[in-house]
Amino acid sequence: MNWANLFFDLFAVIVVILSVITITRRNAVHSAIALMMAFVGLAAIYVILGAELLAAIQVLVYAGGVMALMLFVIMSVKSDEQNQVKQTHAQTLIAAFVGVLFVVEIGVTVWMGFLYKNTGALAKSQLAAMGNTEALGTVLFTKFLFPFEVASVLLLAAMVGAIVLAKYKLER
Repeated sequence: MNWANLFFDLFAVIVVILSVITITRRNAVHSAIALMMAFVGLAAIYVILGAELLAAIQVLVYAGGVMALMLFVIMSVKSDEQNQVKQTHAQTLIAAFVGVLFVVEIGVTVWMGFLYKNTGALAKSQLAAMGNTEALGTVLFTKFLFPFEVASVLLLAAMVGAIVLAKYKLER
């Protein structure tokens, strides 16, 4: 086993542990910090895989911008213990079913990855001939152009909706 595989496994375990911490903490600040650390661990995995551009984007956009915004919102929203509604566990069965579905989906995806190892969008010879950033751009704007544009329109619609909701609350 080489060092890259060892570090990949180490960071993968760290990211999974931090993800579990993110969804199990009651304190929103602790959860956000664990999520930010998971983002940085994911960036380390990208570096190990040789995707330096994705690692930089992961750190700058997610661990930097999104987490700063989330922490700002968490800190600015007043959280009184008296005003919190007591939570019930009526959806426990549904949540367990959805969780099992996710585990099965991940298992099937991993199994299919082992069965069909040559499922990359570009051949290894093409990747060796061009740089990492060029390969990402080529795949993104040829094979995945439609999903990329759909995600762009959805993000734009969410941004416009957030602005409209914020403006409506200011006018009231």
